[in-house]
Amino acid sequence: MRTGTIHRKTGETEVEVTFVVDGTGKAEIDTGIGFLDHMLTLLAGHGLFDLTVHARGDLHIDAHHTAEDVFICLGKAFDQALGERRGLVRTAHSYVPMDEALALVAVDLGGRPYCVFECEFATPAVGTMGTDLIFHLFESLAIHGRMNLHARVLYGRNDHHKIEALFKALARALDAATLIDPRRQGVPSTKGTLTI
Repeated sequence: MRTGTIHRKTGETEVEVTFVVDGTGKAEIDTGIGFLDHMLTLLAGHGLFDLTVHARGDLHIDAHHTAEDVFICLGKAFDQALGERRGLVRTAHSYVPMDEALALVAVDLGGRPYCVFECEFATPAVGTMGTDLIFHLFESLAIHGRMNLHARVLYGRNDHHKIEALFKALARALDAATLIDPRRQGVPSTKGTLTI
């Protein structure tokens, strides 16, 4: 079973994440940030990943440290779960609508971390989480998950809908990219390696 578990403790947060690639969409999420819990539950459910996230952080300051450290751990657990990445489909994309909003996420699990994020938000926060954090979360996932991640909201009015569409599209793109192609021998690269 492709699974990864990461524990991280700092002076600001303590986070534990377990990521199971070949899951059924089960989610056990508790970060203390309601909107983040909602998005992580969507990620598990729409990607058919099993995801456990327990986090405690300095929420009396704001959500930044906790959310950031959750996504650092999420990326590392994802990377650990993929191992040598043998046989992966590797690249995939997904368009997902959420009411008036439409999002596109494309991923390449080739080991080269990079994030392009195109979305403008109308409000400073959804729930207790700042909308300015969303780019940072996707970027942290890309870096620590060793993936190329492009995310874009093509249009929309409601920030909750935009972000929800992004997370659902991320889930579906990652699900498709992590599938094993039985025709492929070894790592999915003509170079013969996915290390950088």
